[in-house]
Amino acid sequence: MFQNIGEIIILLWKTIKDLPRVWIERKKVFEQLYEIGNASLLMACILSAFIGGVVSLQTGPVVVERGLGEVLGGVVGIAVCKELAPVMMAVLIAGRIGSAMTAEIGSMQVYQEIDALRTMNISPIRFLVLPRIVAISIALPTLVIFAILVGWFGGAIVAAYNYQIGIPMKTFFNNLKNVVEFQDLMHGLVKTFVFAVVIGVISCHQGLTTVGGPRGIGRSVTKSVVNSIVMILILDYFLTRLLLYIEK
Repeated sequence: MFQNIGEIIILLWKTIKDLPRVWIERKKVFEQLYEIGNASLLMACILSAFIGGVVSLQTGPVVVERGLGEVLGGVVGIAVCKELAPVMMAVLIAGRIGSAMTAEIGSMQVYQEIDALRTMNISPIRFLVLPRIVAISIALPTLVIFAILVGWFGGAIVAAYNYQIGIPMKTFFNNLKNVVEFQDLMHGLVKTFVFAVVIGVISCHQGLTTVGGPRGIGRSVTKSVVNSIVMILILDYFLTRLLLYIEK
């Protein structure tokens, strides 16, 4: 475990050192942006709409029963903005994009294409890792912004049309506007950026260390997704504590 952590940190450091050369690989960055961002947008919107709807459905009857129905917009707004959208989108991208990154780089490693790059004096980190990490670091926070907006809208629809809640959308959004502040949005986006870097580095590292043919690629993909999700949940706690401390 400690060896893997050390290798991941070294890979991240080498990627940061190559960051000034990202413009050279801009075409690959744009390709990854399309795959991570545009191709994932519909799935992200569907997921976030139901997340907002579920939060509204779970909390709505409780607050209405206690005569606090007007605060539902703020509850859903904070929950989606600061926690649910960043974490769920990160998990979605770890499963959809992280696994693809690992499989692609892992197959290149198994079939010695990465050795061929080194033979041609082409850095695998600059050619393969850098574009993917830069792209996911841009695309995932952008996806989360869409997810937050769609999640709020999904929660408002459930609040307005569920017979146990019956809170007008205007009341819902007025309370949301009064409760949710810009720093709450930044709270979620900062966490999302860290999650994106973690997913990219872990996925690329697992691909670069793949051994054992097709079966090895499958093991690397599994490790990539599992390790990414575990790290997302662990970092979510510590980042939340840190950001709440900073906000105070």
